[in-house]
Amino acid sequence: MKEFMNNITPLVGKGNIHPSAIIHPTAIIEAGAVIEADVKVGPYCVVGAEVILQKGVELKSHVVVAGVTTVGENSCIYPFAVIGEISQDMKFYASKEYTPLVIGKNNIIREHVTMHMGTPASTGTIIGDNNLFMVGVHVAHDCIVGNNCFLANNVGLAGHVEVDDFAIIGGQTGVLQFTKIGRNAMVGGQTGLRQDVLPYSIVEGAPAYWQGLNLVGLKRKGFTLDQIKSMQEAYNILFSDKGVVADRVKEMKEKYSDLPEIAEIVKFIETGSKHSFHQPVRK
Repeated sequence: MKEFMNNITPLVGKGNIHPSAIIHPTAIIEAGAVIEADVKVGPYCVVGAEVILQKGVELKSHVVVAGVTTVGENSCIYPFAVIGEISQDMKFYASKEYTPLVIGKNNIIREHVTMHMGTPASTGTIIGDNNLFMVGVHVAHDCIVGNNCFLANNVGLAGHVEVDDFAIIGGQTGVLQFTKIGRNAMVGGQTGLRQDVLPYSIVEGAPAYWQGLNLVGLKRKGFTLDQIKSMQEAYNILFSDKGVVADRVKEMKEKYSDLPEIAEIVKFIETGSKHSFHQPVRK
């Protein structure tokens, strides 16, 4: 593919196409699209009139980028992905209103991935930087995906899902709408998430349950043994049988007020959600 692209003559002076962009002659670029420097658009791609492809973006072949969509610098989109189409939310078909899809830098979006624009219920669908979306991932309307996340094959995010930085979601996992997945969390494959996933945790199973800390991930990110021990102690408090959840969260705050990791867990719980959070199996 690289050799083939290098043999294409760049299109110069065609509206909003930068002179350094390389556009295959079978690609369709609608009037109004913005194609920045060093972009490569391969065979049979379609780029809509309100799309912005920032510097260094590559569309391999047979890619559709539609809607009010921005694809960030140096992102690469593989064949048969459909990016920026209208949402499947039934309310959209009544109102015909939408908000944009914004994709950050250095994302890898593999074959058959679909990402939809947002609805007026949010500021749009937002994807951060340095993420990997493997084959068949679906990101629905109004989702927010942070930075450095890994979504394996055929993960499905329903509307309004939030995925924080460094999260990993295993293949064939379905995520219920309005679910939140915390920073550095890991979700096992073939899991059906109906509740939130607390930061630094592992959740998997059918039905899904909290399995413990994401120890491998934490060690890889450089967390110390003392930090990991404090997180484990904090979660022991949260999942104890003492009082109600609010009392346990208060105890966590008082005991670990100086630790940012615990503060993040507390904030995750207190910020509010349409769901509770996954807990361990009670024996």
